[in-house]
Amino acid sequence: QVQLVESGGGSVQAGGSLRLACAQSGYSYSTERRYCMGWFRQAPGKEREGVAAVYIGGGSAYYADSVKGRFTISQDNDKNTLYLQMNNLTPEDTGVYYCALGGGYCYTSRLLTEIEYTDWGQGTQVTVS
Repeated sequence: QVQLVESGGGSVQAGGSLRLACAQSGYSYSTERRYCMGWFRQAPGKEREGVAAVYIGGGSAYYADSVKGRFTISQDNDKNTLYLQMNNLTPEDTGVYYCALGGGYCYTSRLLTEIEYTDWGQGTQVTVS
């Protein structure tokens, strides 16, 4: 059973930085079966949106236009951990941030959409004031 546990959320002033982490357990990486992981966020009163995604084990990273140049997604395969470094935060970045894992084909065109992901973490709150 896959488990995803996010951490690193908190409150920060505009212009500040946060680093989120997502510890994954239960899904084994295989060179014959790639999978993808992503970060999503949901602001109050809004739908959840994809922020960043990456293929585990290597490959390009993908970002929403709103975070390009400010956020960086990375992975530590030895620790089974996914990170999201968030710099130059603005109040528009406020929301609950979710980590997600996609064990299917992980189509590039759908990496920032929920349909590609089967497992989700519980979320971590990020508040920028």
